[in-house]
Amino acid sequence: MKATELGKAPSVVVIGGPTACGKSALAVRLAETFDGTVINGDALQVYRELSVLTARPGSSEARRAPHRLYGVLSVHQPCSAARWRTMALAAIAAAHGRGRLPIVVGGTGLYLRALMEGLSPVPAIDPEVRRSARSRHAELGAERFHAELSRLDPVMGKRLQASDSQRVIRAWEVITATGRSLSLFQKIRPAKPALRFVPLVILPPREALVAACDRRAARMLEEGALDEVKALLAMQANPSLPAMKAVGVRELGEHLAGRVSRQEALEALQRATRQYAKRQITWFRRQMPEAQIWREQFSESLELEIFPFIRKSVDRPTAAE
Repeated sequence: MKATELGKAPSVVVIGGPTACGKSALAVRLAETFDGTVINGDALQVYRELSVLTARPGSSEARRAPHRLYGVLSVHQPCSAARWRTMALAAIAAAHGRGRLPIVVGGTGLYLRALMEGLSPVPAIDPEVRRSARSRHAELGAERFHAELSRLDPVMGKRLQASDSQRVIRAWEVITATGRSLSLFQKIRPAKPALRFVPLVILPPREALVAACDRRAARMLEEGALDEVKALLAMQANPSLPAMKAVGVRELGEHLAGRVSRQEALEALQRATRQYAKRQITWFRRQMPEAQIWREQFSESLELEIFPFIRKSVDRPTAAE
């Protein structure tokens, strides 16, 4: 959605980009300057048990600006684009009601797109069906579960990879609960919210981002990522839950199990972080072409370009009476 399509509708800044590009720092600076509220748009930062692994903003950032939807769910409560969108719209409305500018920031492009474009109206799935889906996935394993989905729903089976367990499970839930393919629901054009989105994306040069990813991974290890993964694994959560697939869980789990050294685990974490950032870049380039793009790592000098853009693009909210 173009920033001008909804005229005088309330403004929402949306910041996307790969991990370690500086988007969270940008969001805080914008919030300080424009009386904003920072709203999490990352699929994993919603989980309270994943603080270090997701580089979740801490108390120092919270003192500088209000932060919402960070660490609000347990890893046992799987979040989806639909669930997050409901929470995000409520947080946006609350910010507008206080006369603050909502600033949604995150690297989960699917969530940001769902917020701006809406979601197809898939019927609510019975919790028992959802539990059954995860249980069956754990029982069969990714490949056999995907084969079962392919028999039930050939369209989604062909569209999805077995490794994309979250979406494979979702497709299985829908075909099992409704008898209709998820692809049919996805064809229904969703209603868009009456908001004026101002999307921007940070896409640094490869060399700068690679270095930033490696520094972030090393910093995570220094700040207690091993202890965080150890505690997470001790919860014995279902391996198919989104939080259990966070970058670092498998890599650091290998060290905790004694199969690799700490240095080998760090190198694996750095590799996985770089690969994740590469996938994010590909998504944002293809799926958010309408966004204003800055092709450098966020820094104070970049503020001289971004701040004027925000100033002319948003309508400042007024607090409700």
